[in-house]
Amino acid sequence: MSVRAIVFALAVLVAAPPAVAGDIDRTAVDFKTPADIKWVRNATGTNEQAVLFGDPSKPGPYVVRIKWLPGNMSRPHFHPNDRFFVVLSGTWWMGTGEVFDPNSTVPAPAGSYVIHYAGKVHYDGAKDEETVIQVWGMGPATSTPAEKR
Repeated sequence: MSVRAIVFALAVLVAAPPAVAGDIDRTAVDFKTPADIKWVRNATGTNEQAVLFGDPSKPGPYVVRIKWLPGNMSRPHFHPNDRFFVVLSGTWWMGTGEVFDPNSTVPAPAGSYVIHYAGKVHYDGAKDEETVIQVWGMGPATSTPAEKR
């Protein structure tokens, strides 16, 4: 490479403005970075949740991330509406039926897609590692213990 080419390349680098993130219209496209996501631990200390969109306690669409802490599983329950999931990290363990038996659960590794059908009894959670899932559906997203069927 000639001296002239090197000088030209350096001049271009010095004159180039630094890379700066642009601004977008948040009414057109919205997002949350990982730093913007606010996790809230549930009352029993078994998981943390972050509402990304909507309000799962009210009618309408919602999106929630759930971080299951190791060694925690829900007990048999059901929901009034279909719920849709993607396992983002870890392994999510799932079982069906009214008898809680963690040894009979099946694994859904990261990348898995899962549906919980309305009114069907199931239980789920994390065994030996933290597991993050993302759930979406139509609210209100209530949960009823299987024994109250």
